[in-house]
Amino acid sequence: MDARLEKDTRFWNRVARKYAADPIADVAGYENTLKAVSQRLNLNDSVIEIGCGTGSTALRLANAAGKYLATDLSTEMIAIAQEKAAAEDVPNLTFAVGEPVSADWPDAAYDCALAFNVLHLVSSPSQTLAAIHRMLKPGGLFISKTPCLKRMNPMIRLLIPIMKLFGKAPSVSVFAPEDIEAFLLKANFEIVERAWHGEKGKDTRPYVVARKI
Repeated sequence: MDARLEKDTRFWNRVARKYAADPIADVAGYENTLKAVSQRLNLNDSVIEIGCGTGSTALRLANAAGKYLATDLSTEMIAIAQEKAAAEDVPNLTFAVGEPVSADWPDAAYDCALAFNVLHLVSSPSQTLAAIHRMLKPGGLFISKTPCLKRMNPMIRLLIPIMKLFGKAPSVSVFAPEDIEAFLLKANFEIVERAWHGEKGKDTRPYVVARKI
């Protein structure tokens, strides 16, 4: 594990319980995304979610798929997700610790890969997308919704390095919506849908659906 990944893993393990207790900032926008993703899935699909956190989204979406593997680099996040799953009957949902670049998840095994609020947190979006591309079946879909700090208040971008210095933030990459699309095109995806689902203030998280070429 590289130094950045190890440090970020420690950060997410430390804040996992607090993260689990935080309310969703834009409930309507979140529900819009869940609806849109559900419409892209079917009961024969094998789905992998990258950076599932404490499993809330996986628990909502799993019933729209055949098999659903929800993953996160944080053991504490996955532990909380498994606690949630134990209270619900979702037999096709499995949780696992790992991240795409270093994990030995199989090639061409998934119909759809999901990544919500994740791409800005990985050390190399290009390497992450290349790994996801490898895991998808021909024509498989990648669906993401990613915060773009270039659309946010500049003060936030200035504060993040200071917060990180004091252990209050993980590593974060600053990019715009067009950067995400450029990463996808470079990784041999084609864009099939672009949308904005936020209903609370200025939306900074583009929803993008891309197909493996």
